[in-house]
Amino acid sequence: MKPVIAIVGRPNVGKSTLFNRMTKSRDAIVADFAGLTRDRHYGDGRLGGREFIVVDTGGFEPDCTTGIVKEMAKQTRQAVAEADAVIFVVDVRGGMSAQDHDIAKYLRTVGKKVLLAVNKAEGMQESPLLAEFYELGMGEPHPISSAHGQGIRSLTEAALEDFIFDEEDEGPEEGAPIRLAVAGRPNVGKSTLINTWLGEERLVAFDMPGTTRDAISVPFERNGQKFQLIDTAGLRRKGKVFEAIEKFSVVKTLQAIAGANVVLLLLDATLGVSEQDAHIAGYVLDSGRAVVIAINKWDAVDDYQKQQLQRSIEQRLSFLKFAPILNISAIKRQGLGPVWKAIADAHASATCKMSTPVLTRLLQEAVEHQAPKRAGMFRPKMRYAHQGGMSPPVIVVHGNSLEHVTDSYKRFLEGRFREHFKLVGTPLRIEMKSGKNPFDEKNS
Repeated sequence: MKPVIAIVGRPNVGKSTLFNRMTKSRDAIVADFAGLTRDRHYGDGRLGGREFIVVDTGGFEPDCTTGIVKEMAKQTRQAVAEADAVIFVVDVRGGMSAQDHDIAKYLRTVGKKVLLAVNKAEGMQESPLLAEFYELGMGEPHPISSAHGQGIRSLTEAALEDFIFDEEDEGPEEGAPIRLAVAGRPNVGKSTLINTWLGEERLVAFDMPGTTRDAISVPFERNGQKFQLIDTAGLRRKGKVFEAIEKFSVVKTLQAIAGANVVLLLLDATLGVSEQDAHIAGYVLDSGRAVVIAINKWDAVDDYQKQQLQRSIEQRLSFLKFAPILNISAIKRQGLGPVWKAIADAHASATCKMSTPVLTRLLQEAVEHQAPKRAGMFRPKMRYAHQGGMSPPVIVVHGNSLEHVTDSYKRFLEGRFREHFKLVGTPLRIEMKSGKNPFDEKNS
């Protein structure tokens, strides 16, 4: 399971800039809870082969009890509760403030690993100004410059040094259960669906304080096929009511998706496709997971709403065209049979084995049908293809001048491969590897 690093500190010390550096992106998944005025931002980070989740927070004032600042403090406390390690950011140029002392006092009570990052310290690694931050009792200060990227790697390594990272599996284990994550924004019916599958009497209230970031995994068997259900909402008995912020953790969703074989993305027919649905779907695609889309509460909308919903899916989830879409009603147990078939088909597609001779033949037939465009005087020449991985399937094409193959041609090849192997519900990645031209070395 990916470790979680939360970034906290008072306003305007460079937390978001550090977040962007650690995630190497300006994209973030946002927890858009109704009534929360300042959201937590989530992103994926990677350091070598180690992957982790980063949480950015608003300015933190632990003792504030009113208004927007109270909501921001509430969000920050939740981020700290979800985290495995906390980076406490201070500003060396602004100096230490009473607010920094208040945050340090709070962080000493949470029992988490805390690293003190002294930001805006470009060219100040030996500066005596760093010494005053020892007063916070947070250990050795880490001088960094988020804006210039200085000290970020060593800070990240220090945050991750206590965690053990699993080696990636080369392929699925024979007879292993299918790990199925049910993902979606709050109140779309995830728990109702899982309750329907498992039966009420078997459920336990897992989402009590203190277990907010645990991924809940439940064994399940259907028609001889074993599954491991991963609930991203926390299983609970009917009628058990918790505050929304405890019901739904974005960290849980990201970790569950990363650890799943297949993701069931649940949408609410009455609410349409939200920005958060699109963010979660994008994360599923980036993670390379097989995905099935289920539209819950389909029985509760009229024909006009159904047409609007279909248009919304085409616009906002166009990048998941390969995913089957099923209409269900979890509470009325309608349409659930086809969902299981779609899940099994998606898993079979994600773990499909493709032989090199068949892939090469399909590649040659595709080129005969439609050759790639010329790039200047030369046309990319494709020689052979082989499978480079599973979950998602990766097809590696070898040849010359393949760096000039256009994205549209890659989509054309993807369509041919998908049609032959009947791949549904899984991304398919095509990589181009060009061989060296022997005449280049002779002429140089």
